Amino acid sequence: MRQTRAVEFSTGLFVLLGFAALFFLMTQITSRGLSLSETSYHLTASFENVGGLKVGAPVSMSGVTVGRIESIQYDATIYKAVVKLAIRTQFDHIPNDSDAAIYTAGLLGGQYLGLSPGGSDVFYKNGDTIQLTQSAIVLEHLISKFLFDKAGQGDSKSSTGKTP
Repeated sequence: MRQTRAVEFSTGLFVLLGFAALFFLMTQITSRGLSLSETSYHLTASFENVGGLKVGAPVSMSGVTVGRIESIQYDATIYKAVVKLAIRTQFDHIPNDSDAAIYTAGLLGGQYLGLSPGGSDVFYKNGDTIQLTQSAIVLEHLISKFLFDKAGQGDSKSSTGKTP
C-alpha cells in the first residue's frame, strides 16, 4: 500500500512539473513575459510597411529588450501602419530624436523593432510619437529588384553580340 502511494505521488508531481514546463515554454515562444507588475509608458510610430511584425514582439535597444509591441493598426488618414509600443519605465531616458526600424532576427527569425538612440538631451514621455522610422525590408521586393536589375544589364549588348 505504501509503495502504491509513493508511485501515485511521484506521478502527480511529474505531471505537475510537466504542466509548469509547458507554461514556461508557452511564455517564451510567444514573446510575452509575465509582466503583471511592470509599469510602462507608451510611444507610437508610423511605418509604410510593418512586414511580419506582430503584437508582443520585442522592442530592443543595443540588443537589450526595453519593451514590447502593444498594438498595430492601420491609419486610413495617413495611409500608414501605426505601431504602439509599451516601454518599461526603467528605460525612461531614450532621447526624443531616436529612430525606430523593423529588423528580422536571423534568416528565419521573427521581426522586432529596434531603437537607435539619438543625441538629444530631451527624452521621450508617455504618449510621444517617434518621428524617424524605417519600414521593414520585404524580401520579395529585394529579390525582384535584383532580378530586374540583372535582366536590364543583359540588354547592354549590341546586335552584333559585342559590348560597346
